[in-house]
Amino acid sequence: MPWDFSTEPAFQRQLDWMNEVVRTRIWPLETLLDELGWEGLQRGLAPVQQDVRARGLWAAHLDPELGGQGYGQVKLGLMHEILGTSPIAPLAFGNAAPDSGNSEILALAGTPEQKERYLYPLLAGDLKSAFSMTEPDSAGSDPTLLKTRAVRDGERWVIDGHKWFSSNGSIADFLIVMAVTDPDARPHQRASMFLVDADTPGVEIIRDVATMEHPWESFGRYGNHAEIRYENVSVPAEALLGAQGAGFLIAQQRLYPGRIHHCMRWLGVARRAFDMLCERSLYRYAHGSTLSRHQTVQNWIADSAAEMQAARLMTLHAAWKMDTEGVLAAREEIGLIKFYGAQVLHDVVDRAIQAHGALGYSTDLPLEAMYRYARAARIYDGPDEVHRASVARQVLRGYEAPADGIPSEHVPARREAARHQFAGLLDAVTAND
Repeated sequence: MPWDFSTEPAFQRQLDWMNEVVRTRIWPLETLLDELGWEGLQRGLAPVQQDVRARGLWAAHLDPELGGQGYGQVKLGLMHEILGTSPIAPLAFGNAAPDSGNSEILALAGTPEQKERYLYPLLAGDLKSAFSMTEPDSAGSDPTLLKTRAVRDGERWVIDGHKWFSSNGSIADFLIVMAVTDPDARPHQRASMFLVDADTPGVEIIRDVATMEHPWESFGRYGNHAEIRYENVSVPAEALLGAQGAGFLIAQQRLYPGRIHHCMRWLGVARRAFDMLCERSLYRYAHGSTLSRHQTVQNWIADSAAEMQAARLMTLHAAWKMDTEGVLAAREEIGLIKFYGAQVLHDVVDRAIQAHGALGYSTDLPLEAMYRYARAARIYDGPDEVHRASVARQVLRGYEAPADGIPSEHVPARREAARHQFAGLLDAVTAND
């Protein structure tokens, strides 16, 4: 049975190149985001994007006929571990959320006409997109409660509803909107997806919602989360993306690989924080020695290293299972890494901040921004509690309650059964005595 933890040399060279580019050409741009703005950032990343395309790493998650590499989840996971070290690195490689997930949806469910109008310009970087599903008045952890409606009116659909946390909604050229088309259908067959141009009459971008990650009021900034109202938004029948009622099924095809990518990006953030923790321990002097000689800090370093390694192996195993057995076979593994990886990210960043004291709490280091980012990891793509419950249900399917109510490991009952099983042996031993 093959059990190989190595990376093929040719791909490892690609990863090494990515790591060098991200550290030397993208990390420096992070410090200039407020000065550059969205347009300036695009200009700053353009030379990197050209080099990425030349190396065949642009939009590598897509099939070759769409300009990607058709990489499986293991390779993509290793890439995202590097890209996750910077919030802007995915932009340079054509796989930034939500555009990457939306391109996968279009590749999976789009018609030739929809691909021509939306997918190809999206891949070329000529369009920006948003995924508009979360609503302020219904629980995001239960998407069967969506209230936004789309009603068929002749050859058109009319959409009415209220959304928020539509990432990049304020800079998007088009939105993929999830709306209920058949409220009487089974819960997971009620909703459909629609392609809606952002300038369609009735689409109102109310604001960008300030968050812990971006607590200042702003609008039209990359990474913001828009609140959007849809009032009598009329779109043609061909705006329906995929089959009517297939919205949840299509969304799951987007979310499962996306969760693997999230977890590997979190590992990239955790590694960056871990590096700062280790560096700090070697030069900060307190109470008679450097922090590296204090047992508490040693414990932080050892625990962080172990937790990151565990999360990394769990995530790559989930990716491998998805590559070899498909999405459904990897559901339990993906659920595990979603809540475990989020906790590891939080804990490693928290320890790094603690070791840096006031410096870590200040904006002179990126740790405070990482901490705010880490808190969202326990909410996005389903809260931890939902993933824990899902994993527990799947695990319990492999068990059954004893019919007689006696635990299977009950020693007196097992001893009695063993006496019957080994009666001959017991008689022989007794006779010898």
